[in-house]
Amino acid sequence: QVQLAEPGGGLVPAGASPRPSCTAFERTYSRGAMGWFRQAPGKVREFVAAITWTGGSTDYADSVKGRFTISRDNAKNTVYLQMNSLKPEGTAVYFCARRSAPIASSTLNGYAYWGQGTQVTVSS
Repeated sequence: QVQLAEPGGGLVPAGASPRPSCTAFERTYSRGAMGWFRQAPGKVREFVAAITWTGGSTDYADSVKGRFTISRDNAKNTVYLQMNSLKPEGTAVYFCARRSAPIASSTLNGYAYWGQGTQVTVSS
């Protein structure tokens, strides 16, 4: 059983660089990859970024490549999403997810555990 907590979020101006985090709480220590997804109003949930257990490999959606950076601190069981030059179309609920396998995935079905999501609203 894994629980994910995502503090932060809120209203930010366009061009801001928020850095939401997600901490995993689990009974049994596992070496799982983690990812970030987002769901904008009226749209399906989409992949944003993912990182392997070791942090040695990352993957990004084309829409955020070059602007967002995913990283993790395994000592804290926490993953971060540095979002630079945020645009109004970045307004969405951002979800973190964790899987048991150490290899990252860009698909929703690839993750068994999900956080509640944190709302990020970008004002123009």
